[in-house]
Amino acid sequence: MRIGAFGGSFDPIHIGHLVVAEAAADTLELDSLLFVPAKQQPFKVGLHAAQPEHRAAMLRLALEDNPRFSLDERELQRGGPSYTIDTLRELRAEHPDDELSFLVGSDAVCDLPEWREAGELARLATFVAFARPGIECPDSHIVSRVIEVPAMGVSATAVRQAVSQRRSVRYLVPAKVAEYIAAHSLYRM
Repeated sequence: MRIGAFGGSFDPIHIGHLVVAEAAADTLELDSLLFVPAKQQPFKVGLHAAQPEHRAAMLRLALEDNPRFSLDERELQRGGPSYTIDTLRELRAEHPDDELSFLVGSDAVCDLPEWREAGELARLATFVAFARPGIECPDSHIVSRVIEVPAMGVSATAVRQAVSQRRSVRYLVPAKVAEYIAAHSLYRM
């Protein structure tokens, strides 16, 4: 089986995440793609705008109609900062004979050497960076493959900013996610 893992804050999940994930799943011929939200990203301590349970709920809503996508809550249930190395060790133990890929944005590739036990990461999974057209992906000995994905001019920061300014986020996030954000008064700052 070919399994992918896509980690991040997903604060909130937006259309760009989903488009990238679908393109990566197709390109890599994945049987399943796990979205692994970080409880607390080590490089973003104290910067998550929504609580983990809200981010997980929004992910559940966004992923529910894609049978290849699923939410993996292991990092949300683990105490302390979320380290990819711990997640990959668990996934490798659960899927010893499967092909395991970890998706990372080209913007995060520069930070890979700073990740906990960076030298072990590529031993546990194939690191695949997604690059947007016209944007070069930096070289990294951890990344073994770079795939091109559609350019999407949306970011979680832009979504949070739009919500805080009482602007529409329609078409930036799935409709059910927009409804959830409104119902729970998230990102109002």
